[in-house]
Amino acid sequence: MGTIYYGGSATPIHIEDRALAHLKVVVSTKLRRGESFTVSWQHPAGEPRGRSTIWLHPSIALRFVFDDPEPTELNRSWIEELAQSANSSGGVQLIAEQIESTPDHRADDAPQTVVIAD
Repeated sequence: MGTIYYGGSATPIHIEDRALAHLKVVVSTKLRRGESFTVSWQHPAGEPRGRSTIWLHPSIALRFVFDDPEPTELNRSWIEELAQSANSSGGVQLIAEQIESTPDHRADDAPQTVVIAD
């Protein structure tokens, strides 16, 4: 479970590492451009029911902390979906990752080893 430390607040915001890695890309891009926006999410299990929204601005301190020491492999389409919501009037809506299934491939009967004659 990753954590965002926002501004001077002593209350950490807990977000699953994979989601936080994708959110970090979108947030960093927007803040680097000097853009302000909101980020909203539903409270995870184990916390009081509800949702929260924070206002992000380039002048507000922000720190991302990940439990996993290894960077996660990023899903480009999830980043694009989050970025698209960041550009809307509702701000970033932290949504679940949508995994696209790959189409079924028929068995490949071609030889798997190719011998090149000298």
